[in-house]
Amino acid sequence: MNVTITPKKLKGEVVIPPSKSLSHRAIIAAGLAQGKSKISNVMYSQDILATIEAMKAIGAKIEQHTDYLLIEGSEVQRCSQVIDANESGSTLRFMIPIALVCKEPLCWIGKGQLPYRPLDSYLEIFQKQKISYEKPEDAYLPLKTDGGLQPGVFEIRGDISSQFITGLLYALPLLKQDSTLIITTPLESKGYVDLTLDILKKYGIRIHNDEYRRFDIPGNQTYHAYDYTIEGDYSQSAFFLVADCLGAEIRLKAMNSDSYQADRKILEDLKQFQANLRMNDDEIFCLPGETKGATIDFSQSPDLGPALTVLAALSQGESHFINAKRLRIKECDRIHCMVEELNKLGGNLKELEEGMEILGVPSLRGAIVSSHHDHRIAMALAMASLKMEEKLTILNAECVQKSFPHFWEVFEQLGGEILYEE
Repeated sequence: MNVTITPKKLKGEVVIPPSKSLSHRAIIAAGLAQGKSKISNVMYSQDILATIEAMKAIGAKIEQHTDYLLIEGSEVQRCSQVIDANESGSTLRFMIPIALVCKEPLCWIGKGQLPYRPLDSYLEIFQKQKISYEKPEDAYLPLKTDGGLQPGVFEIRGDISSQFITGLLYALPLLKQDSTLIITTPLESKGYVDLTLDILKKYGIRIHNDEYRRFDIPGNQTYHAYDYTIEGDYSQSAFFLVADCLGAEIRLKAMNSDSYQADRKILEDLKQFQANLRMNDDEIFCLPGETKGATIDFSQSPDLGPALTVLAALSQGESHFINAKRLRIKECDRIHCMVEELNKLGGNLKELEEGMEILGVPSLRGAIVSSHHDHRIAMALAMASLKMEEKLTILNAECVQKSFPHFWEVFEQLGGEILYEE
């Protein structure tokens, strides 16, 4: 599906979708817990559906209701020999070590770019623990494993995806003996690890965190049922807050100002751009105004990259994006693709190995651009239309289903004018 946007001012209130990061973590914890848990404020994006199906495949019983789940947890077992992670990196990387608590054979499959997203941290563990595995020469999926995870000392780099760390933090408490997880380089994305530790604590799991360099994990632990409500997603709020900076009048509702979410960093990043940010008890918004170029470090919050690239492209002066190498291994290479698409629109962006240099321009021109089948690129480009006079066409715009299925409906409710084409 392609969308053609006629530039209009956006105005109104938005209840931001529930945090995808927290949704994955709560569903997994509840699915491993003794007893029944209710997970409220759930949105059934493609990624969350992938995790639900993965948990069913290892024994959890899950009832889906309109906006909540009832989950009866189970010990890890094989209810299916194949798990389809679809395009969800979180599902794949969180669930691999959890599924390996059970020693029976298993095959992982996925779609889109997921088969090419790295799994080397786990493959090194498989080799050390003599867990048999098979994969294609030029990809990571399909991945077949035969063997079970054993307790011991695990070493993981801290400058790669924290999803590997989260997967092990979920799995290791279920093993019979104690384990230690050592982070061998400075940890990036600490906020995501904090989310994991907070959820694990709520579900009864004890882990000793030694300054994010070492985690001591007692074995033979039990997850306990817990009712949990998912809070609003700061990575999704970024698109609407950037829209405010570009002239919209959008108020974001139901956000937790004390959130552990790493992407809460959007609030600090907007201040770096000298955005006029406002936070009340029940809403967050920015007043329209001229923003200035900024230097932004993405080591802790790579998912904010596409939205902030649009803001930088339309801010006065020069912006520098640093420590952004992980933007290259998402649904697409987000550094290359955002530079390519915004330059088509008249932007002035330069691609660097681990970031970008961006010289702001006052406005952009309409054109046909590609989403690169990446939900965050599609949503970011939609907000760029606020600074255009001509129409903007975004190809393959259905990719928003991955995280925000009703994004285009919300865009129209705020006053956006969209023509849909199959």
